[in-house]
Amino acid sequence: MTTEYETRYAIGQREAKQYDTQELRDAFLADKLMQPGKVYWIYSHYERFMVGGAVPLEQGLPLETLDALKSNCFSARREVGVINVGGPGKVTVNDTEYALDKGEALYIGAGNYAVTFYSDNADTPAHFYLNSAPAHASYPCKKVGKDDANVLHLGSPETANERDIHQLIINSVVQTCQLQMGLTRLYPGSVWNTMPAHQHDRRNEVYFYFDIAEQQAVCHFMGEPKETRHLFVQNEQAVLSPPWSIHCGCGTSSYAFIWGMAGENLDYDDMDKFPASELR
Repeated sequence: MTTEYETRYAIGQREAKQYDTQELRDAFLADKLMQPGKVYWIYSHYERFMVGGAVPLEQGLPLETLDALKSNCFSARREVGVINVGGPGKVTVNDTEYALDKGEALYIGAGNYAVTFYSDNADTPAHFYLNSAPAHASYPCKKVGKDDANVLHLGSPETANERDIHQLIINSVVQTCQLQMGLTRLYPGSVWNTMPAHQHDRRNEVYFYFDIAEQQAVCHFMGEPKETRHLFVQNEQAVLSPPWSIHCGCGTSSYAFIWGMAGENLDYDDMDKFPASELR
């Protein structure tokens, strides 16, 4: 089989407080998204958000429907966001081909029945990171290149969080139903992401970490602001953040990550912030 998936059910604060390290990792860490020659999905019951990866080699990989969706094609009732974090590749949607270099994105609207992922070179394959959310309408597909993104420069060297936020699939760039995605890259010497830490009870969020050097890691912080927990994350792994959880992280070197959200609204700034002095 070239497509596999697993299901993660929603977990509340009370349950999570009882988890040991392995139980936390089993519930919230996505550690096998990028598998050569496969499409792999996690169907999450937070906003019915799906997170996945596609790594095509010599042959293209179709976007196949899953039994969990109970639909005749994957995008029958869903929108899909794609960001390439590997070698050059392309995505075909019906009869249209979209070339995606590393850091470029593609929005696929609901109702597009034929989607296939390709790598230009199987020796340096594309690594397509995928997010998907339920869609109430069908909007046009759109490629978002590096020059098309909204770029925010935040942080500073003094606070070890200087970074560029590339807003790729957000409502000021692409019309979507509820899906939002972007890419944040930290400057050399900066290691903290998303400070002040925040939570938003009106949506979920998933962080996908990549470009982490070998033997390095990111310590991702989650949990309630007054009772935080942590997960050590390796390259090309993701963390599912429930609405009650903060999300921020600190690396042993600089890195990049992709954030993806879906939920109540499309207001990027809709978040409840917690400065470091308030965290426990």
